[in-house]
Amino acid sequence: MIKFPGFGQRNNEGPPDLDEVLRDLNQKLNNLFGKKSNNNSQPNDNKGFDFPIAPILAIVATIWLATGFYIVDQGSLGVEQRFGGYIQTTEPGPRWHWPFPIESVEVVNMEQVRRLEVGYRTSGEGTGGKTKVPREALMLTEDENIIDLQFAVQYKLNNAKDYLFNNRSTDDAVMSAAETAIREVVGKSKLDDLLQKGLADTSERMQAILDSYKTGVTITSVSLQSAQPPEQVQEAFEDVNRANQDYQRQINEGQAYANDVIPKARGTASRLAAEAAGYKLKVENEAKGNASRFEQILTQYNKAPEVTRQRLYLDAQEQILSSTSKVIVDQKGGSLLYLPLDKLMATTTASPPGTGVAGAAGSSSNAEVNTTEQSREVLRSRERDSR
Repeated sequence: MIKFPGFGQRNNEGPPDLDEVLRDLNQKLNNLFGKKSNNNSQPNDNKGFDFPIAPILAIVATIWLATGFYIVDQGSLGVEQRFGGYIQTTEPGPRWHWPFPIESVEVVNMEQVRRLEVGYRTSGEGTGGKTKVPREALMLTEDENIIDLQFAVQYKLNNAKDYLFNNRSTDDAVMSAAETAIREVVGKSKLDDLLQKGLADTSERMQAILDSYKTGVTITSVSLQSAQPPEQVQEAFEDVNRANQDYQRQINEGQAYANDVIPKARGTASRLAAEAAGYKLKVENEAKGNASRFEQILTQYNKAPEVTRQRLYLDAQEQILSSTSKVIVDQKGGSLLYLPLDKLMATTTASPPGTGVAGAAGSSSNAEVNTTEQSREVLRSRERDSR
């Protein structure tokens, strides 16, 4: 410690002599840097005060100015401050500013993706362990149920000035915005919808809240980690979910059965309706044909009643005899008849048991037709003879 003579002494001699103080200071500096003091110097001689202060001050000033150089890395921005106030934002590259304490600079990484966990905390790197934070995770739904939500938010910086001057803690601001947006969405949703469909995208809501406070933050993604009821009632919710799944399964099975039966029933109904329409058309046409034939017969009957009656009788006999196995032969006409007995016998032998002559006669339709024509000719000859 350097003591100056006369300092701290209270006497009546007045203030210390300035020349004496400078001389003592010069002597002590010379002794400090290895210079011998001159004992023969006069008390009032100031030529011995030759310490090189100016070069030392120049070196110190150069070093002080050199501390103002800094480099901004790629993907980062530099924020210069003068006495704590914002001056400008500098781009990547070598820069210079007035050194401390006049100005200071803070380099902000703008491309780094920051991660924030809400409702849980990761225990350690690579361990995968999670610790729940119930105060953040438990939320109330629209139907007055409690749900345990855990999600992660990733964000980047978009404005270095706002990030430094408008935030005390960026993580706290993002956390508050995330909880506000998530609780708003959960409060407007039902528990079953959240458990089955998950959480809707809330990044736009978070971004709107952060932009209103000019935080300089951009939300990149919101990923849902877990959505489940609280542990105390989780078993009851699992029972409800199983019942809902059984209910939905039974509905699906019933719908599948309906999809199988209804088309078949509709096809059967359509077929029956088509058959009924065809039968109706057939009956109507037959009725119309019979009525038309009756009218024609009536016209002919009015013209020749006896001939028409005889013709109707013959037609009826022909229709009746065509389905019988008897053969009627009239020998009064003197005509020679040919009966294919060999064919009739062969047909009777080939027919199944129980059919008899009826099966043979039904098989030999040509012989019956010939016999019927011959009987008709006999009847006509008798009618001509009677006339």
